[in-house]
Amino acid sequence: MSLQREAALVELSKKREKITDLAPILWFSYGTVTILLQEIVSIYSKLNPPTLSSAESNRVCNALALLQCVASHQSTRNLFLSAHTPLFLYPFLNTVNKSRPFEYLRLTSLGVIGALVKMDDSDVISFLLNTEIIPLCLRIMEMGTELSKTVATFIVQKVLLDPTGLSYICETADRFYAVSTVLANMVSPQPATKPGPRLLKHIIRCYLRLCDNPRARDALRQLLPPALKDGSLVDLLKEDATTERWLNSLLASVNVPIPGGQQHQS
Repeated sequence: MSLQREAALVELSKKREKITDLAPILWFSYGTVTILLQEIVSIYSKLNPPTLSSAESNRVCNALALLQCVASHQSTRNLFLSAHTPLFLYPFLNTVNKSRPFEYLRLTSLGVIGALVKMDDSDVISFLLNTEIIPLCLRIMEMGTELSKTVATFIVQKVLLDPTGLSYICETADRFYAVSTVLANMVSPQPATKPGPRLLKHIIRCYLRLCDNPRARDALRQLLPPALKDGSLVDLLKEDATTERWLNSLLASVNVPIPGGQQHQS
C-alpha cells in the first residue's frame, strides 16, 4: 500500500500542470487531503534529530507539490487557509539542517507559501502574519541556499506590498530592524556572497516598499547597505531595467546620490 501511495504521489505531481482542475479534485475527493497531511506528519520525527533521507524527502515533497496546487487555485485557496493547512509546513520551515534532503524540504514548503502570496489576497497576508511567517522566512534568508533565500525574500516582499503587512513590520522597532538587518546582511559585494540578480531584485523591492513608511524611510538613510549606494552591485542589474529603476527610486527616497550620476527615473 505504501509503495502504491508513493507511486500515486509521483504520478499526480507530474500531472499538476496538465490537469487544470486538479486542485478541486484533490480537495473534494474523499480522504485525499488527509492522506497528503499523513505524508507530511509522518516525517516530523525525522526532523529532530535530523535523520531525513533523500527518498523520504522526495516523497513528502511530492505531497507538498500537490498542496501547492491546492494553495494556488482560486476555488480551493480560501478553503486551504480556513483549514489552517499551512501550519503543517511550519515545522519544515523551522529546520536548520543544511543537508540536501532538508534544503529540498524547506524549498518546496516555501513554494507552497509562495503560491499563496502570489494571489495578492489580504486574507492570505493576515493569516501568515498571525501565524508568524516572517521570523521563519528571516531565518531562511540568513542561512538558506541562494534559491531558498530568493523564495523567502519574495514572500517577505509580497507581505510588505500589502498595506497590512507594511504596517505590521513597521509597527515596532524590533520588527523593522529584524527585517532590515537580514536584508542588509544579504547584500554583499564580495564574489563569494554576492546575491544573484533574482535575489537582489527582491531585496531592492523590499527596501523600496519600506520607504513608503516615513519612519522606516528615515531609518534607512543610515541603514541602507553600502553595496546598494556605491554602485558595486550595478553589474547585476544591467539586463533588468525595472530593478535598476527601483534602485534609483530607492536611492532618491533616502537622499543618496545615484552612482555614475544617472538621473532618477520615476
